[in-house]
Amino acid sequence: MNVLFLTHSFPRSEGDAAGSFILRLAVALRGENVNVRVVAPAGAGLPASEEMEGVSVERFRYAPRRFEKLAYTGNMANDVASSWTARLALVGFLGSDFVHSVRARRSFEPELVHAHWWFPNGVVGTWVSGLARIPLVTTLHGTDVRLARKVGVAKPLFGHVLKHSAAVTTVSKWLKDETEALVPGVHPTVAPMPVATNLFGPGSSRDGQRLLFVGRLNDQKGAEHLVHALATMKTPAASLDIVGDGPNREALKQLAQQLGVASRIRWHGQLSQSELPPLYQRAAAVVIPSIDEGLGLVAVEALLCETPVVAFDSGGLRDVIQHEKTGLLVKPGDRAALASALDNLLARDGRGSQLGRAGRLYALSAFAPESAARRYAEIYRRVLGANAS
Repeated sequence: MNVLFLTHSFPRSEGDAAGSFILRLAVALRGENVNVRVVAPAGAGLPASEEMEGVSVERFRYAPRRFEKLAYTGNMANDVASSWTARLALVGFLGSDFVHSVRARRSFEPELVHAHWWFPNGVVGTWVSGLARIPLVTTLHGTDVRLARKVGVAKPLFGHVLKHSAAVTTVSKWLKDETEALVPGVHPTVAPMPVATNLFGPGSSRDGQRLLFVGRLNDQKGAEHLVHALATMKTPAASLDIVGDGPNREALKQLAQQLGVASRIRWHGQLSQSELPPLYQRAAAVVIPSIDEGLGLVAVEALLCETPVVAFDSGGLRDVIQHEKTGLLVKPGDRAALASALDNLLARDGRGSQLGRAGRLYALSAFAPESAARRYAEIYRRVLGANAS
């Protein structure tokens, strides 16, 4: 079976975190006799076509080089909303994505198109699917559902894409519920993306006072809640590693100075996936203070390293963290409760090691690449079977 992947986020090099789960799924699908070709946006220094881990990737230009800033920033929706230049680039993006997808369809002859995120890839997917008369599967990852919920003009287009998809999948039960509320009559299948179980594993020693945050430094990921919590914790030796970058970085550094915790925070910037395991393995806990997280693959990576997770009880994180079984959940936005939960964990005998061990067993069973590939191959076969009847 040949399947064409459409995505605006995909690794640009070995170890790049951008869309790494999509590459991981494509590789694992070979074990299910599914061959994948990927159409993704261009980026500085990237070849027009290449093979990554045996997966063919075609990248499309969509604007003059200095304006090709929509992809790989994690900020596409905000850029388009605030900039006419970005809106013009988006028009070029949609057109070029479609042209290259049609070319790939002609040479690769896929039986099915799989769009990751309903916008912009699902929109293009409906065009390719309609032109080629092959079914479309659309996967919702979280940011795209928030876009449909918050931007009025996006909701009708969201419904259009989903109703023209032969199957819709979400990476968490929370996203499934959100989608069903937004588009009545559409019933997605919950099918999470895979995590690199071969990369993330337990280490030999931990710093029992060290906390870790991994994620984009923006409002949704909520790092400011963690900085505030660190300042009010009763564990004076507690310290924090922050991995990631984003628009809030300088404001967060200023906040840390104002709260008197700057000396207890290390700022690592953006790291490749291969650089993350030692940080997970050394941390006493990974903290995820985000709101409406689509799933929370960082939580899965932490659990694979047997690192307890403390998170807000929000969004798809409930699919990963079971309170007092694989981690601790606190009321979203409650900084005092977050500080208290962290103090509680660091004061325990073994500092939550039982939570970490249970979490690893769960993560291996639910998020292994082989499991994800099996689920998606079943969805593809079901869709093709229905399309043939």
